[in-house]
Amino acid sequence: MKNIHNIYNNLIKRARDYFKKSRLSKAVIGVSGGIDSALSLRLIVDAIGNNNVTGLIMPEKNITRKEDINDAIGFCKSLNVKYKIIEINPILNQFKKIKIKQNKNSWINLKPRIRMVILYNYANANNALVVGTSNKTELRLGYFTKYGDGACDFEIIGDLYKTEVLELARYLKLPSNIINKKPSAGLFKGQSDEKEIGETYRKIDDMLKGKIKMSERIKKLIEKNKHKTAKIYVIKK
Repeated sequence: MKNIHNIYNNLIKRARDYFKKSRLSKAVIGVSGGIDSALSLRLIVDAIGNNNVTGLIMPEKNITRKEDINDAIGFCKSLNVKYKIIEINPILNQFKKIKIKQNKNSWINLKPRIRMVILYNYANANNALVVGTSNKTELRLGYFTKYGDGACDFEIIGDLYKTEVLELARYLKLPSNIINKKPSAGLFKGQSDEKEIGETYRKIDDMLKGKIKMSERIKKLIEKNKHKTAKIYVIKK
């Protein structure tokens, strides 16, 4: 990624401009312990100050790894960001009482939607904006949950491909244990983004940038997810 310092400065400046135009000063963000949420948190803290940012850590008991919870807590503490831990199981379990037959897909997608409801509930109660944590690779593939992690007021890393997220994270010296973690949405035990998609992020980014021919698998994924990819506000790098 060329001119990484300029890209960082542009993201910060444009995020500040967005808050100024919105006439709001507070932000809330979901913090998972992964690289996307960590970089998003760092950028929004640099843009508006740690006293204006709240991180919500929303684990699912018996699914979310203790390592991820600890990394999320540790990173919030390292930035002096106030945080709250809200376990989603009590809300998730209420859906077992609803007379709607669930399948694996509906149950998995319910989790990020519950988390986003919590984020917006906090935002409304505290006059804040919800910061998204999706990167450009995920947004172009439609690899997110509609009205779940795809719902936010703006995407602060939405113009950075996954490989660029890694590069900027290294430039900003984010913790190595977060940078080197295997990408996963953490929605079920053993989930791996690259295993689920069927390609490495490096290869996917090369496809999306036109450096190599796009595989049929990726073409089909993009076509399948077209209904997800409209009207997402992205902070441009």
